[in-house]
Amino acid sequence: MTPSPIRVLVAKPGLDGHDRGAKVVARGLRDAGMEVIYTGLHRSPNQIAEAALQEDVAVVGLSVLSGAHGTLVPKIIDALAARGMKDVMVVVGGIIPDADIEELEAGGVAKVFGPGSRVEDIVTYIQQRASERSPE
Repeated sequence: MTPSPIRVLVAKPGLDGHDRGAKVVARGLRDAGMEVIYTGLHRSPNQIAEAALQEDVAVVGLSVLSGAHGTLVPKIIDALAARGMKDVMVVVGGIIPDADIEELEAGGVAKVFGPGSRVEDIVTYIQQRASERSPE
């Protein structure tokens, strides 16, 4: 029996209007065999959590370039938890200062991928972590 593909929601929270990086990562995840749902720009934490619930994803990938990661990411993690989705892996990419990474990871983010991260490294990380979480 073939395992189900990993389902990933890629989202752009807040008012950030730049999504080229998110689209590049989404395409790389898709090309690696994952099912990718892209929410588009300007999504609220509740919209992202609700889409994750409706799409039954294993991973939420957030792209944040606006500097609002310290506010938006915890709200998204809380919104996921409120929907019973504490087991969903959250990864964050974008412009995240090194000083903020530890706090994000302590708050529930599995991994932060900064500028220059290779798509292949993101794919490998998700594949390895998703297989660790999988009951199969």
